[in-house]
Amino acid sequence: MREQTNGADGGRTPFLRVQGLNAWYGESHVLHGIDFEVHEGEVVTLLGRNGAGKTTTMKSIMGIVGRRQGSVVFKGTETIGLPSNRIARLGLAFCPEERGIFSSLNVEENLTLPPVIAPGGLSVETIFELFPNLKERLKSQGTKLSGGEQQMLAIGRILRTGARMLLLDEPTEGLAPVIVQQIGNTIRRLKQEGFTILLVEQNFRFAATVADRHYVMEDGHVVAMVRNAELDQRMDEIHEYLGV
Repeated sequence: MREQTNGADGGRTPFLRVQGLNAWYGESHVLHGIDFEVHEGEVVTLLGRNGAGKTTTMKSIMGIVGRRQGSVVFKGTETIGLPSNRIARLGLAFCPEERGIFSSLNVEENLTLPPVIAPGGLSVETIFELFPNLKERLKSQGTKLSGGEQQMLAIGRILRTGARMLLLDEPTEGLAPVIVQQIGNTIRRLKQEGFTILLVEQNFRFAATVADRHYVMEDGHVVAMVRNAELDQRMDEIHEYLGV
């Protein structure tokens, strides 16, 4: 690794600290000693080519991989031995790339289905301010929504739960530029309101508009940490890692 990933924010205790994280799907060893940290109120991205281990890292944090070892400490609690439902109730919410919309339920039913785990979640009215499309499609079934509307719904429903850290996996994948811009505006607003966000993104240009720091992954390892303010002088290095 070309830069130490610890001490990313002046010695403050991280909101999330991942150390020596290994993960397997069956016999396939996917993550090889991942180390990184996220501080409260930050937006941090995981960057890397397809197959680098970004999504597996998200799933490992949530405890939904086949097997994991190492340390994942969230708000001072070691979660490596906890089941996924206990991890979620600590205040972590995961929005998967496939979105997980229930096609047989309408927007309102999808939005209100997840349980509230803590006070401080956004009201349905506030979610409609962020995503006006959802209010217009309130009684529409999940199958009738566009890809962008499904992504809005997937993000909106975890904002109700009271979780203060959001794990967003490829939220802009396949979306029209106008929807990507709306997702970016939403992430920036959530940051202003004190949410902490870990973001997996293939769209590096989008990530640069919302993130404080970037961890670059390669073959199941974290190979670099880049602060957003350093992007210009480290662009060649980033292009080499990402193949762009």
